[in-house]
Amino acid sequence: MKHLWNRLQEVSKVLLVLVLLAGTFAFAMFQGGFVSWFLFYSFLPFSLYSLLVMIYPLSDFTVSRSIKSQELKAGSSVIITIQLKRSFPVPLFYLVLEDQVSTSIFSTSQVSQVKKLIYPWFKKTIKLEYEIENLPRGEHDFTSLEIKTGDFLGIFQKSRRLHLKDVILVYPSYVQMNYQPLNVRFDQGAASADMKIQRDTTVATGLREYQPGDRVSWIHWKSFARTNDLMTKEFEERKSHDTFFVLDRTPSLLFEDMVTFTSSLSRAVLKKGAQAGYFSSGSSNQLVPVKSGELHQRQIDYQLAKVQPDSRRSFNEVIKTEGVSMAPTAIMMVVTSQLTRELIEQIHESSKTSTVMIFYIKAKGVQGSSEEQQIKALASSKGILVKESYAGHFANVFSEVKQA
Repeated sequence: MKHLWNRLQEVSKVLLVLVLLAGTFAFAMFQGGFVSWFLFYSFLPFSLYSLLVMIYPLSDFTVSRSIKSQELKAGSSVIITIQLKRSFPVPLFYLVLEDQVSTSIFSTSQVSQVKKLIYPWFKKTIKLEYEIENLPRGEHDFTSLEIKTGDFLGIFQKSRRLHLKDVILVYPSYVQMNYQPLNVRFDQGAASADMKIQRDTTVATGLREYQPGDRVSWIHWKSFARTNDLMTKEFEERKSHDTFFVLDRTPSLLFEDMVTFTSSLSRAVLKKGAQAGYFSSGSSNQLVPVKSGELHQRQIDYQLAKVQPDSRRSFNEVIKTEGVSMAPTAIMMVVTSQLTRELIEQIHESSKTSTVMIFYIKAKGVQGSSEEQQIKALASSKGILVKESYAGHFANVFSEVKQA
């Protein structure tokens, strides 16, 4: 039905142009004189051009889109280049090009940037660029391109949508942190977040007498054959400090700051040569196992680029139900903007075998309340360190922890 209605509109527009052309011609024939013929000859090119636009197929256009960089960081800019080509250089007075992009990539003031007005006339190749500044973190889709044109009189207007899909992934921004392994004590008991001692069993540095509990593989059998005394190989000790980041995905105005902090923290830890893992839970779970290396950093950043504050459960419920997904032997570093007694209790219950540190992200200039001080005291009594970190001031967070 809609297709039939469009056909009827096209036919009526053609009849309108023909009637106007015939009317001006009849007026010139019957009236005569310079003015009437001037009116006819003035209207003739406009009417013929309108009919030309009507019959010219926009399918003659082929469009390509190129993006200079498809992996970007939040806050950066990107330049998109669009190129149109056609076979027949039919003169077109104007052409409106609209790039269909997911709205998440634009602020209100930037939406007009994807809509461009150009004057191609006889050009067979048209190239234009536009820039998107201050890119937000996330995955953004370019789905299609729409081209529109029309005649001088505004009678005929044509449009065509060309499906052309591209995706850019904008990674979270980060700041440089000087990460230092922590060794902190609390009011009741002690909890160490220092590096765990591991033996490098590939390098033997000496021998000692056998002690109950030593592994059989550590026994030095050659010396036992010579002296008939059991001796155990001593190995070089090396230190490691595995960390595991847990990001709170409950809706928060500070969520982007939390993602920036997590990205910065993971980079600082991995830069020290340590191992790091990542977990968050929302509409779907994100889990990156504890590993090290530059490739592993990209895996964490990839998850952080796509993460959204879409959890429908409270964070303490996530800790309770998803605690099995977390690394029990690593230092757990929790990043949240909501500090509650229930959260402290649940973290203590779910992480009895690991050291926990909570980074409490707050807006700049927000002062702590007495309730927060009581919650921090509760956490300290359970061996959990809570560190307040203000948005925009993440660089010195570990030096501040050391001083504390």
